[in-house]
Amino acid sequence: MKKLISAAAIAVFTSTLPALAEKIPLSRISAYFNSFTTAETNFTQFNGDGSQSTGKLYIKRPGRVRFEYDGPSTSLVMAGGGKVAIFDAKSNSNPEEYPLRRTPLSIILARKVDLDRAKMVVAHVSSGAFTTVTAQDPDNPEYGSIDLTFSDNPVRLVQWVIDNGAGDQTKVVLDELKTGVELSTFLFNIIYEAEKWNK
Repeated sequence: MKKLISAAAIAVFTSTLPALAEKIPLSRISAYFNSFTTAETNFTQFNGDGSQSTGKLYIKRPGRVRFEYDGPSTSLVMAGGGKVAIFDAKSNSNPEEYPLRRTPLSIILARKVDLDRAKMVVAHVSSGAFTTVTAQDPDNPEYGSIDLTFSDNPVRLVQWVIDNGAGDQTKVVLDELKTGVELSTFLFNIIYEAEKWNK
């Protein structure tokens, strides 16, 4: 009898617990990215050395993104023309540049995002109300990975963590993305920005 009572009590207790949210399917996440070409939002960045910064993020798919950091650094990171450029506020020299394809961020900046592509997603989990997808370039996993975290109903990107493949991680937490915004192509023109930077 005690076992029956205990079993009934457990059943009642577990039935009152909130159900864990189901994982958002990869197809829905891909469709979310493909539903917009431009977006902007504020962000907070947490760096591997423990430092923290804030700023404004602009996205223009395919292949373009701009991180404008608030003072006192006023640094700038941008991608355009297949390159990523890092403008250091402490230096008057030309920006450091490297190919966009060598960063995991290129996955969500693709012309068509397809997370169902073979070996692109290496983890897909849910935790409470959030779904996290870990993606990498299947042809070049040494370029690192990106953890993308989403809320649901509607699907919304809330943060990402980039691992550069060498153990360094950078976490970016986003305010709500405003999509379909008008963005000038000059925001993503590295040559134009370099000329302004060096004046």
